[in-house]
Amino acid sequence: MFRLLLKNSMRPTILTVRSSGSSQLLNSSILTASRGFSRTRPRLHGHLRKPAKGEELKISFILKDGTSKTYEVAEGDTILDIAQGHNLDMEGACGGSCACSTCHVIVDPDYYDALQEPEDDENDMLDLAYGLTETSRLGCQVKMSKDIDGIRVALPQMTRNVNNKDFS
Repeated sequence: MFRLLLKNSMRPTILTVRSSGSSQLLNSSILTASRGFSRTRPRLHGHLRKPAKGEELKISFILKDGTSKTYEVAEGDTILDIAQGHNLDMEGACGGSCACSTCHVIVDPDYYDALQEPEDDENDMLDLAYGLTETSRLGCQVKMSKDIDGIRVALPQMTRNVNNKDFS
């Protein structure tokens, strides 16, 4: 067991090492603390914002096993962030930079025309997606808005982790 005691911010650190019932006290000028410990709240993956009351948008995911999950989300959140924030099976290998196709989703045709047109980078990555359909999009490029409130997206049975660096 290790225990670290910090005296004042620039004084030597005292380290107590306990192993198998014995205890040794080490005073080291090498282990100096330049500042005290601070603890901040960790960011959850997905970086979701809580929607304001009355401004909640809904999204439904059709999972690989055919079940559906519906969530209330904030405007501006991407489908990738929403999926990862709720621990759904969406990889997002490139971190949402439109450089892979692992966040491929199939959008309900009733909502597809309400989405903004995909840019050329997204279309290039979609060409690499497994199970491409006419309503396929990358989850990292679709942001929630009031125009698509209630959208339904299906997660494809498989994804292919091919990115643009594989072709340079």
